[in-house]
Amino acid sequence: MKVTFLIPPVLNGKGRPAERTAGCTTVVYPMVNIYELAIAAILEKEGYAVFYEDFITTNRTATKDLISFLQKDHSDVYIFWSVNLSIKNDIATSDLIHRYAPLAWIIYLGPAPTFYVKEFLQHSRQIVVRGEPDATVKELCLYLNEGNDFGELKGISFLPEDGKIKNNAPRALMKDLDSLPFPARHLVARDYFSNPKLKRSPYTAMVTSRNCPFQCIYCVPSSLTFARELENKAYEGKKPFISKRSPENVVEEINLLAEEGYKAIGFMDDNFIITEKRLRPIADALKKQGIIWGCQARADAITENIAAILYESGCRYVDLGVESFNDEILQYIKKGVTRQQIIEAIRMLNKYKVPVKLNILIGTSPLETKETVKETLDTAIRLKADQVMINIVAPFPGTEFYDLAKKSGWIVGGDYIPTDVQHHSILSYPNLTAKEMEDILFRYNLRFFFRPSFIFSQIRRFSSFSEFRKSVKALKNKLITRKK
Repeated sequence: MKVTFLIPPVLNGKGRPAERTAGCTTVVYPMVNIYELAIAAILEKEGYAVFYEDFITTNRTATKDLISFLQKDHSDVYIFWSVNLSIKNDIATSDLIHRYAPLAWIIYLGPAPTFYVKEFLQHSRQIVVRGEPDATVKELCLYLNEGNDFGELKGISFLPEDGKIKNNAPRALMKDLDSLPFPARHLVARDYFSNPKLKRSPYTAMVTSRNCPFQCIYCVPSSLTFARELENKAYEGKKPFISKRSPENVVEEINLLAEEGYKAIGFMDDNFIITEKRLRPIADALKKQGIIWGCQARADAITENIAAILYESGCRYVDLGVESFNDEILQYIKKGVTRQQIIEAIRMLNKYKVPVKLNILIGTSPLETKETVKETLDTAIRLKADQVMINIVAPFPGTEFYDLAKKSGWIVGGDYIPTDVQHHSILSYPNLTAKEMEDILFRYNLRFFFRPSFIFSQIRRFSSFSEFRKSVKALKNKLITRKK
């Protein structure tokens, strides 16, 4: 059986492609979808012919390119990893598949089909895999390959002949992530992917855990853990437990990547720094292999010892989810940290010369005003953050914040529509309008990224002109496209 993972072009050239790993924005720089490659590795291990057709990285941007491919291809199964910003495009692509390959099966993975089941099921040869997909996709492809009835398979939704969507019982979440094969990175063009925060190639992503235990009301974690979270909340009424790979298993993958020539790794975990005990052997392996790396962490995870470990092991960035430097707002959004804890974490990382990237969300609560936003952004600059990522919060369905926003009438137009949070707002408060948020976002991006100190500090870190060019392109993607 031939299985193809498909990332289609933007049909009819309307807009920029969706970024499918974090899942909240359009593409700023090319990020390898490590979640899909993990599923691909499972299917390869089962003996299927697995292909990865990415029209974005190969610069095939026209609808006619997709049609030409479908006319020549003979895949039995097409798999989409769908996020909210890709919904319309993926559904339109599946219509083309149905036209040119009517016998092919279409499988949807990711947070969008997990939540919007009905929208994705338009005919009987489409199947939604809800939540955590690994075991479900493996079992589903076995059924499809052997022509067996998958009608009772856990974790899927489908459209039987009677036309009434069937949502099967959920599948139990995985605890033993060490049992999974390492992602099938050989299916993608290695040299295409980059990370402007690391500025060295070859680069890849890794994941060592799934989900986090905290209760931030607005949070949309990585697209895999958000799908996992949406499914668990729907059936269990709570966030899922955290699944972790063992340090030994992570070290084994690091050593393999070093053998394959990778020089930089970005860890995609929602919270990579869980304990010092777990961090140390992983950091030691990265140091031994000479791999530079970065991760996402909470401010309250940064201690003196951890900052020292990060520096010594070649960590070149820590993404801290700050959102605001206002204690009232932090408390309202259930962030679980204080302004002082964030400042102390930044101070500690600066002390050990570990570059800090601050992720700030404008508009996370009705307490936000132009003054509180400006104070947060001015503080970020004053604290000498290496980089600042500023976005506008979106009320994603499935979050506590969505329920609050919809009930309170804060959503422009009355309900959520997929929105690129790097440029646009669909929220408007009495004290802070959508336009005011967009204007502040644009002005502060210009102010931060065009400071001479920022430009000079970044330029000296590039390992090649190619990496410099990729970063300039990423900055252009971030700053441009203000019009809806």
